[in-house]
Amino acid sequence: MGNLHEFSLPLRLFLKAYPWRRIDPVPWTPLSKPLAQCRMALVSSAGFVMPDQTPFDDNFKGGDPSFREIPFDADVKTLRESHRSEAFGHAGMRADPNLAFPIDRVRELAARGRIGSVNRRHLSCMGSITAPGRFIRDTAPEAAGWLVEDAVDVALLVPV
Repeated sequence: MGNLHEFSLPLRLFLKAYPWRRIDPVPWTPLSKPLAQCRMALVSSAGFVMPDQTPFDDNFKGGDPSFREIPFDADVKTLRESHRSEAFGHAGMRADPNLAFPIDRVRELAARGRIGSVNRRHLSCMGSITAPGRFIRDTAPEAAGWLVEDAVDVALLVPV
């Protein structure tokens, strides 16, 4: 994690003034079975989309609250990154999308028997949502519903 002084002055001022939300207590559900028996899905805020999907809308005031479905067999090299934030360097995750959407690593874990299986679909959303109300009210429940529908036991959250 970078230090605040590494950011531009406008970004430092924004971060200092931003009304950060606290979630207390943090919702947490302990696993009810061993990880080797669990179905895993990825949920990334890297803003990745498949080549045939509409990119996230960086003009959406407060941040695009939608999400995209990424199929389990997607070739990570074909994912397009459309993250709107300028607060970090994008070169790393563009060069190796597994940094922010580690689907190849998840498949390896399943092949080694470390997790039970890989879900049929994964979720990609936009990070840097400065007005999260719509995301919390609409997107998160819909995304959670998909994971419940797919009987996902573990969601690996990959924040960007």
